[in-house]
Amino acid sequence: MARDSPAAGGPPVQACVGAVVLDDAGRLLLVRRRNAPGRGLWSVPGGRVEPGESAAAAVVREVREETGLQVRVGAEVGRLTIPGDGVVYDVVDFACTLAGPQAGPVPGDDADAAVFADAADLERLDCTPRLLETLRGWGALPG
Repeated sequence: MARDSPAAGGPPVQACVGAVVLDDAGRLLLVRRRNAPGRGLWSVPGGRVEPGESAAAAVVREVREETGLQVRVGAEVGRLTIPGDGVVYDVVDFACTLAGPQAGPVPGDDADAAVFADAADLERLDCTPRLLETLRGWGALPG
């Protein structure tokens, strides 16, 4: 949900979530973004928290909408702010696990592709700025 920036006259702040999902093989779930910010770049599934929605519910919804997968939300792994066009995105990323056996990810909503990526894949994919460094710093990347 959008909320006023703590700085007077600053841009509004939009609450957002991201999902750090590893499969049984230790691969990271990524989506290629169809929309700004980061159009055409790979990132973890996520998006805006809707009015009245908890962060955990937003994570489950965003993963389902973007990949068709069901997840269980775990602990917060990190938080960052991303400046946007007239808004600041306040993003909380959560560790998530797949909820039971599932088929592979199927892109939907604002994702135009979805994959489970291993360490070698991550090095060759064009990811959103600082994604890999941030996840690495949080200890959230696959081997």
